Amino acid sequence: MISSAEMTSRQQPLESSFGYRSTASEVIAGFHLAGKTAVVTGGYSGLGFETVKALAEAEMTVIVPARRPDKAAEVLAGVTGVQIETMDLGDLDSVAAFTAGMRDAGTPVDLMINAAAVMATPELRTAQGWDLQFGTNLLGHFALVAGLEPLLQDGARIVSYSSVGHWRSPVNFDDINFDLTDYEPWVAYGQSKTADALFAVALDARLAGRGIHAFSVHPGGIMTDLQRNMPREELLARQWIDEDGNPNPLFKTPAEGASTGLWAATAPELADRGGAYCEDCSIKGVVADDHTDMMTGGAKAWAIDPEAAEKLWAVAVEATGLDPFTS
Repeated sequence: MISSAEMTSRQQPLESSFGYRSTASEVIAGFHLAGKTAVVTGGYSGLGFETVKALAEAEMTVIVPARRPDKAAEVLAGVTGVQIETMDLGDLDSVAAFTAGMRDAGTPVDLMINAAAVMATPELRTAQGWDLQFGTNLLGHFALVAGLEPLLQDGARIVSYSSVGHWRSPVNFDDINFDLTDYEPWVAYGQSKTADALFAVALDARLAGRGIHAFSVHPGGIMTDLQRNMPREELLARQWIDEDGNPNPLFKTPAEGASTGLWAATAPELADRGGAYCEDCSIKGVVADDHTDMMTGGAKAWAIDPEAAEKLWAVAVEATGLDPFTS
């Protein structure tokens, strides 16, 4: 297991030639990825859609597992090199069926971008009885990566979409499923986004020896389908939209929001920063647990804590029955 000091060192600030308003196409320009294959969850809406388009521009084959394959086919019509398969992240049996099909096909996987998510949902459960946000955002992606283990190529990268929402809560290992405490949608979301960041830490610790690196990213504030569970009154109160429904001008476009995930997927300067939490095509360091100014960016220590990452890994192994990368 990597030490806390080493992980903190990897999270030290790092700038790149890209920034807040960089787009997915700008980040991927110059990369020619013909002959390589990516798996992108959430690939038919918002950030995932922009990610798929950019990877297709780079001549990569992109596999998009979709809960609504008909909708995915409609949205992605005209994007070349895309393969759509059925999968529901909220159902581990569905994830298992998808990964089994991938293993049968034997398609090598060079990149995974786990962009799909649910946010601030009412109190709901997955097919296996987990809190919907934790079960979808973390456990579904854990099972996906675990199931594709034999297909991951040396040098691959795995990018998990976290969020500045991780500031809202560490993982509450004593009550992940809100069985003992009242459910609060934003706390549940924050916990799941911390879990996504910790997943990257634990993955990188297991795979770095093969040159495979994992990262988590905060894409920024963007209006997408992710806000579908939020009433208009809440969006107005948070100043995410104005009275006419226009997004806050400080928000990114989906194309801008997809840039950091693609930077994490391709940037050579990240080769020695495995497990890091990235934003605005950069790393912004660690902020104090009581820091509240979200405009500064940065990761809370609880989202890059190797001990918490290992504890989370054990929870995911028990929940899914999968224990990948043990050899």
